Amino acid sequence: MSTFLVAHGSWSAGWAWKKMHPLMAARGHRLITPTYTGIGALSHLAHKDIDLDTHIEDMLRVLFYDDLRDVILIGHSYGGMVATGVADRARDRIKHLVYLDAYAPEEGKSAHDYAPADRRDDQVKNLIDGWKVMPGGVPDDTSPEDKAWLVKRRRPQPIKTYTQKIRFHNGPLTLPRTFIYAKKPNPGDPFRPFMEKARAEGWKIYEIDASHSPHVTAPEELMRILDEVAKESRVA
Repeated sequence: MSTFLVAHGSWSAGWAWKKMHPLMAARGHRLITPTYTGIGALSHLAHKDIDLDTHIEDMLRVLFYDDLRDVILIGHSYGGMVATGVADRARDRIKHLVYLDAYAPEEGKSAHDYAPADRRDDQVKNLIDGWKVMPGGVPDDTSPEDKAWLVKRRRPQPIKTYTQKIRFHNGPLTLPRTFIYAKKPNPGDPFRPFMEKARAEGWKIYEIDASHSPHVTAPEELMRILDEVAKESRVA
């Protein structure tokens, strides 16, 4: 059995991974899907000063209070920023880091540093109350039922989570890493450069025939890949 911990994407939360829980359990794995402060079930705690460090700390507390070790940490989309910070600060608890169509940032970079300029500018221009970034669109291959489910639950995210630059506390990451690239079209496609960089650095690369949120649109195929990651991490 492997323990998977998810650092979820923007505007989303742990609830967005509901299709993966039974698939993980069927293969004998444990899946933990926390929700960041200010989003999802914790959206009543939202305020303008929530930043990337807040979300990193959310995940570190889950690791500590649940006494999690030998974890396979998944960072999806914006969650790659969070997962990178968590992996840096909790190196003794993480055995493998998986970027799922995600930012895999360098030291001193923010999510906005990597975002297409038009998307970044639109987010800043259209802030609500001066700090809330409204949810973006849902991938085209999402079913009408899933789209309705997602749109109803997604919440704005504080702008500081995108503008704060990540800082490493313990030097460059050296733990094993995998990149899963969603190869269906994604407007602007900010994640392909990370996949290409990961390939050049010798990471294990998977390409999944899905758009940006395969845990919603292609859960069985994503589970197959994650099961392979679990098997490989046990051998390593």
